This record gives sequence, C-alpha cells and structure tokens, in this order.
Amino acid sequence: MRKALATRALTLALAACLPLAAGLDTVHAADPQAAASMVTPNRYGLPDFGDLVEQVGPAVVNINVVQRQAQPQMNGDNPFANDPFYDFLRRFGVPVPGMPGQQGGGPRVNRGIGSGFIVSADGYVLTNAHVVAGEPNGNNTAAATEVTVTLTDKREFKAKVVGIDRRTDVAVLKIDARNLPSVKIGNADRSRVGEWVVAMGSPFGFDNTVTAGIISAKARRLPDENYVPFIQTDVAINPGNSGGPLFNLAGEVIGINSQIYSRSGGFMGISFAIPIDVAMHIKDQLIAHGRVQRGRLGIAIQGLDKDLAQSFGLPDERGALVASVDPGGPADKAGLKPGDVVLSLDGTRIGESADLPRIVGERRPGTRVRMDVWRDGRSRELVATLEELKAEGTPSAAASPEQGESIGAKLGLSARPLTAQEASQLSVRGGLVVEGSAGAVARSGVQRGDVILALNNQPVTSVAQFRSLLEAAGNRFALLIQRGGSRIFVPVRIE
Repeated sequence: MRKALATRALTLALAACLPLAAGLDTVHAADPQAAASMVTPNRYGLPDFGDLVEQVGPAVVNINVVQRQAQPQMNGDNPFANDPFYDFLRRFGVPVPGMPGQQGGGPRVNRGIGSGFIVSADGYVLTNAHVVAGEPNGNNTAAATEVTVTLTDKREFKAKVVGIDRRTDVAVLKIDARNLPSVKIGNADRSRVGEWVVAMGSPFGFDNTVTAGIISAKARRLPDENYVPFIQTDVAINPGNSGGPLFNLAGEVIGINSQIYSRSGGFMGISFAIPIDVAMHIKDQLIAHGRVQRGRLGIAIQGLDKDLAQSFGLPDERGALVASVDPGGPADKAGLKPGDVVLSLDGTRIGESADLPRIVGERRPGTRVRMDVWRDGRSRELVATLEELKAEGTPSAAASPEQGESIGAKLGLSARPLTAQEASQLSVRGGLVVEGSAGAVARSGVQRGDVILALNNQPVTSVAQFRSLLEAAGNRFALLIQRGGSRIFVPVRIE
C-alpha cells in the first residue's frame, strides 16, 4: 500500500507539471522571440537552462578591484594618537592604525569583487559604476587603482576604466585583447512581466554562478533614481553579482544586475536591473567623450493623480505636471509655466512624470525639443533648446510668527501674505503662508508653513484675491504649494 501511495503521489506531481509544459509550447508558438529560445522544457516540463549557460557563459567575467587610500601616520593627523590605549597596544605589538611596519602605516588597501560582461570582441566590458568607484553615498568612494578582469577560461587582464556614470550606475572597462566572446544585446522593452530570466555573476566571489527567476515588474522607480526605469526580478542576486548580465531565454542581455532590496544585506526576493538600452546609451557616450552629457529643461515636476487630472481638465492621469520653472532656463524661454502638463516630448508619450527626466536626459545639450503641453483645457506645442544638466538648489521660506487670517470654514485654512523679505528669498512676487490647516486642506495634505502660490494656476498675492478665486473655483481645485525647496500641486476637494 505504501508503494502504491508513493507511486500515486509521483503521478500527481508529474501531472501538475503538464500544464506548464503546455503553456510553454503555446508561448513558443505565439511569440517569435520565445520561438528562438535556447531553453527547452525537460522531461518534467520545467525549463532547462543548460544550453543557454554554455552559449553565453564565456562572455561573463569576474571583476576584482583594489583601491588604495592614504592612511594617517603617527603624528597629529593620526586620530588614534591621543587615545590612552594607543601607546599600550603599540608596546605589546598589537596592530594599530598608523603604526610603522603595519598595513595601517602605509596606504589602506580595500578589495572588492563584482561581475561584468563583454559587449564587443575588442575588449569593452560593462559593469556597475559602484563596482569600480565605490558607493556614491557610502564610505568607499575612492576610484579603483587596479582592476582585474578574469574570463571563464581563467585568463586575467588588467582593465582600464574608460568612464563611469553614477546617475545610472554604469561603468565601461577596456581590456587589451581581441576575438573575445561577447554577449548579444536584446531589447528590454520587448520583455514581459512573468517571463523567465537568468543572471550570471560572482556572488560572494563564487565565479560563474547561475541563478534564474522571472521578471516581477518593469519601469520600476526607486527613490532618488530619475534616470533608470529598473527591471524588477525575483532572481537571486547577492553581493558580487553587481554588474553581471540579466539574460532572456533567447540568450540576449536585457539588463545589468545592479541593486537588491534587503533588510539583512542578503537576497530577499527583490532585485533590480538596469535596462540594457539605458546602459548601451551610456556606454556609447563614455567611450566617445569619457563622460555623459545630459539635457536639462529647467523645471521641477510632480506626478498626476485622478483629482489633480480632473482639476486641470485632463481626461486621464498621464503626463508630467510642472510644479516650478527655473527663471531664465530652457523651459522658461520656451514659455512653459507652472501648472502646465507635458504630455509628450518629440512625439514620445509621457506615461508618468518620472518618464520626463529620463527622456530629456537622453538628449544632448543644445538639442531642440518639441513638447505637447496641456494648458487651460487644451493642448499646445512649445519648443525648447536644452542646456546641460547641473546641480541646482532652491531657497526655502522663512518661519514667521505673524498670525494668519481665517479663509473659509469649510476649507479649514488660516493664512497670511508673504512679507517682502520672504517673497524675495523665495524669488516669487507673492503668496500666502499657511498658519493653520484643518478640514478640506488638511485632508489634502496642506501643512502649516506651506506657501500657497496659486489656485488653479492663478497667482495668489493676498487673502482677498484668494477668496475671490476660491469662490469661482467651486468645490474642487488645485493649489500650487511651496514646501521647503520644492513646489507641488495639491488637489483639494470640499465635501
């Protein structure tokens, strides 16, 4: 009976795999890209990645990085010199930073590992910028002084760092070799959520490690990342995988494994890859110019939700809402105004606000761009000439002890006009400082200290003017708010 039960259980397990095999056959027949797949189901109906790995594996490399940084010596610059235990430890031969004869007495050596892949037979290699240049916001920020690329056949090459781009976390290396195996570049846009993908790299230094999973989401936006629409996967990625390729089943690279979401430092089922089209665009600029030049429009933007879209008379929530325009910048010269919604740029549709910085950034400074802009209930075309992107800063409003004036019981707003000094600091002509927030404005997120600059795109300079605009607006409108260094539109609905 036990043997019969075991046989029956095995039959059920195998039967559960049959729909997967049938599904794979359907996909292969319907999708030309899937039809060229290097992966075929095994006898249990599960994908077998063996052929794919044999085909693409030789183009995946291991990257070893050495960084040397100056170490404080035994003098006033040594932060340990005044420690009461310093001399005690030194006398008994315990290694102490700055001690002669110890590593701490000379340059400090940091070693790191990462992954990469060969994109051309003459030796160009793609990897992550943080692999060869340290984390942008971390302690390890020194550029690599020695980079070694190791192939799967154990050949080692000293690599030159051609260029890095921290905004996208892409770096290009060059090794002196010819006739190298190289990857085939795929099309990340054609990839679909739910399809199988394979990662190769050196997690924790274990060379030529292969992991597999599926695409979990596309065009994923991460905090402080405006230029990369990440591919999210559940492929196991760990330290050392950074810079390695993400393959589709046709053996084409569709991304560079770059980040993971983790609370422990290890893999937790969420990893992110840079789309290969973004990386190749960066590669071309780094090889040609040694740096990346990005276009700048000179605006601050925010996303649209249903309430904001209705406030501006839009049929849907697509587009980038202009919150502020830099005086004298390209957008200002083109006639763009706060409250405009950019619907497309050079014919490329803006699905969500985060699309606009990436699309503008892909264009070179000096490029003329045509924008389809929504204003006052209709679409119009504006033309701007882009400048080069640079760091910018915006002043913030000063606090004031003056008492605000109540503006409508249902609205729940108490506010006062900006002083001349405050308006000058904010570089605005006027506005209302929020002194109290309750009711409808509080539910919309308006806070004490916010500065109301406009109502439905109409500038506000006095309480009386605000009341007049409010009466004409009805029960649904949008406020342009200055909060700290940012300007945002806030939709308000009076119940």
